[in-house]
Amino acid sequence: MEILITGGNGFVGHHLIAALQERGDNVRALASPMGDTTWLEQHGVAIFRGDIRTPDMLTAPSRGVDAIFHLVAETRKWGPMQGSYAVNVIGAENVCRAALKAGVRRLVHISTFTVYNMMVGRPVTEDDLLAPLNEPYSMTKAEDRRNFGRLADRVRAGKGIIVGSGNNAVPFVYITDVVQALLLALDSERAVGQVYNIGNDQSLTQKQYLSAIAQDIGVAPPHIHVPYSSLYAAAYAAERISTLSGYRIPPVISRHGVKILGDDSRLSIDKARRDLGYAPQVPIREGVRLTTAWYQQQCPWTPARVQATLVK
Repeated sequence: MEILITGGNGFVGHHLIAALQERGDNVRALASPMGDTTWLEQHGVAIFRGDIRTPDMLTAPSRGVDAIFHLVAETRKWGPMQGSYAVNVIGAENVCRAALKAGVRRLVHISTFTVYNMMVGRPVTEDDLLAPLNEPYSMTKAEDRRNFGRLADRVRAGKGIIVGSGNNAVPFVYITDVVQALLLALDSERAVGQVYNIGNDQSLTQKQYLSAIAQDIGVAPPHIHVPYSSLYAAAYAAERISTLSGYRIPPVISRHGVKILGDDSRLSIDKARRDLGYAPQVPIREGVRLTTAWYQQQCPWTPARVQATLVK
């Protein structure tokens, strides 16, 4: 198959490209006009320069392809809504229109679990209503990085905290399982027009997750508990200060960050198992170990902000 990937130069894109090429597909990628495409060039990917916010720049990349993976997104968690809306809503619409015009047979689009209200006391299904947090990424994804490195930095520096009791589930999934799901969605006729939650239904609690990171890094696990409500209120105040400053002062903590770590977040993957034959292959504890090993290779001496191989 001839495959176009938007966001092919990103983390998920790199892993997906490798998997597609391994099975014999031809891959082309839409890269930003000034983006570094060294990795893509080294792996024999045909490169098209363009911006999904400009419809005319999608014509050539879409011509002659069998399928499109739309991965690119504005993932900023705070700031004016317009920038995220232009990419995550208008940009996604432009990609869809270009696919229709070019006669593309399949388009697979990824989003985020934060478009749901996770605090419903049970695993969230694809039929649950969307209830995104009022911040750019969740709101715009509902309409249409991976923070492992930063979290590991804090644990490594002894500054990690536990939000609330720490007994809440955190729904991570290893990158190879994400790629597995994307390929299944590409090939399955049952996937047409459907939405699938992708995750690992054997999740760790927040406390187990932070302790696992600490154990693999070789430091003491976080032990300071901060009440969820207090931290959420502080995040709201920080966001208000940022808004009143015209976004010149970024919030030191956001409600998105509090909810990511502190909410009891469980996703049902029953539909993906049933329709696609999806089955997680990498246990979350093993995923943490693999990711921590990679993290330590990237920053063996000093904390650094790195990209993770766990996707939330």
